[in-house]
Amino acid sequence: MQQLRNNQLTTAYSIKEPAAEGLHPYSLRQLVLYFLKLGTIGFGGPVALVGYMHRDLVDDRKWISEEDYKEGLALSQLAPGPLAAQLSIYIGYVHYRILGATLAGLAFVLPSFFIVLALGAAYIQFNGLPWMQAVFYGVGAAVIGIIAIGSYKLTSKSLGKDWLLWAIFLVLAVTTFITENENIWLILLAGFIVWFYRTRPKLNSQVNSVLLSPVLLGIGTFWLDGKLSQIALFFFKAGAFVFGSGLAIVPFLYGGVVKDFGWLNEQQFLDAVAVAMITPGPVVITVGFIGYLVAGVPGACVAALATFLPCYLFTILPAPYFKKYGKHPAIKAFVDGVTAAAIGAIAGAVIVLAKRQFIDFPSVLIGVVTAIVLFRYKKLPEPLVILVAALIGLIIRLWV
Repeated sequence: MQQLRNNQLTTAYSIKEPAAEGLHPYSLRQLVLYFLKLGTIGFGGPVALVGYMHRDLVDDRKWISEEDYKEGLALSQLAPGPLAAQLSIYIGYVHYRILGATLAGLAFVLPSFFIVLALGAAYIQFNGLPWMQAVFYGVGAAVIGIIAIGSYKLTSKSLGKDWLLWAIFLVLAVTTFITENENIWLILLAGFIVWFYRTRPKLNSQVNSVLLSPVLLGIGTFWLDGKLSQIALFFFKAGAFVFGSGLAIVPFLYGGVVKDFGWLNEQQFLDAVAVAMITPGPVVITVGFIGYLVAGVPGACVAALATFLPCYLFTILPAPYFKKYGKHPAIKAFVDGVTAAAIGAIAGAVIVLAKRQFIDFPSVLIGVVTAIVLFRYKKLPEPLVILVAALIGLIIRLWV
């Protein structure tokens, strides 16, 4: 009898264990390698990067469910900090919790950080990089085409035929285009509108809700010199209090770096933004380039860490509540509304960027041709498109 019982336990264990091992369709190592690759070759800024994650992890590999992706996008849009980096952290959290979130975020950010460090060293060595503007001319135009296609795919996939979601999308796209700023209050309002419309809550009923109030976290005393302490505090505020994706942080950086502290002049700051746009990974990584120009490698490390620490905390702290309550009808309705608003804001940002980037007929042609080619040849790698656009930009601006 004891032997039979042992055999039953052994059989039950042997059946259960492979199921547990195969619970997730990917390993943590595979996820980290994916984000290392995306951080190395992912051009186009936050709009393109979140589109790549959806295409690769939801549509193609099916590692992440559509619901988990939408929850991550909604949380990333609600919290301050860089959108794409927050989404990578949340995706890492989905199946591998704190360790996955930490490793995914680091893998996504570090490649572009090392690239901007190298560019910062070259910038100092050669007293500026005049070729950057020529490269950015071609790359920037191609990026508009890339993010336009990414926004189109994200829109058609997430909104479906829901008229209310489309209405929210259009309102946020128009307001973002007119104001050239993502309004966090409109995004929150969109979530409440869909929640109220779908669930019809009674005013006297008890509603269990998840309160996503940002927790203000202070920085302890740094054993750093005065300038590094200033850098840490300034960039921590930039990461903790600036909402919106990618370029939304640029006006805040300009006010502090150029106007308040005088760390960089106008041209140096513009070059820093150009570096962010012509390098892969999150646009916010320009903080590493700025930090390097101000205080060398220590300045770059402190600036990057201070900027990305808040977005990491604002992602992993509310993530358990999103995972636990995200399937509740009221929460799901709220997330759907926020997602539609976020995608509308992204679409509006595409138009704003296009208005600034398309300065002449060749730039318009580069952007349009890029969009057509990527729409026609869906498997064409974006880095190849970026390389061709960079070469065209150099030819047009330097030799024509």
